[in-house]
Amino acid sequence: MTVSSVRPARFELLRAPLTVGAAGLAAAVLLRVRDPHEAGSYGYCPFLLITGRPCPGCGGLRAGNDLAHGDIVAAVSSNLLAVATAATLVVLWVVWMTRRWRGSPSGMLRFNARTGYALVAVAVVFGIVRNTPWGSWLAP
Repeated sequence: MTVSSVRPARFELLRAPLTVGAAGLAAAVLLRVRDPHEAGSYGYCPFLLITGRPCPGCGGLRAGNDLAHGDIVAAVSSNLLAVATAATLVVLWVVWMTRRWRGSPSGMLRFNARTGYALVAVAVVFGIVRNTPWGSWLAP
């Protein structure tokens, strides 16, 4: 048996990361052309409507729009967590793409339940802190 018959073709390995990359690029283009800074342009946050307080995701679309325009300071001002998440996802995608290019059939993300709980905890803590007087600088 030859090595080429065991390993999947490079296109097969790259199909998933390229599809995810295309979806991310399409989302960035949408955020670039349709401005979420206009009230209601993407709808309204139900949490904000009910409580009057921003949720952990509030400002995320504005942050994405600012990132698509290259304005990192404005993006951080809109939602620091969204900017950190976007940066992390880009790095993970590049690592995934590199591994797939080299022939590894690895996935983009692989973590256990503990990591998932930790990520939810970070979002909850961020949401709480941005609604306190000493964390108000995190509010959108």
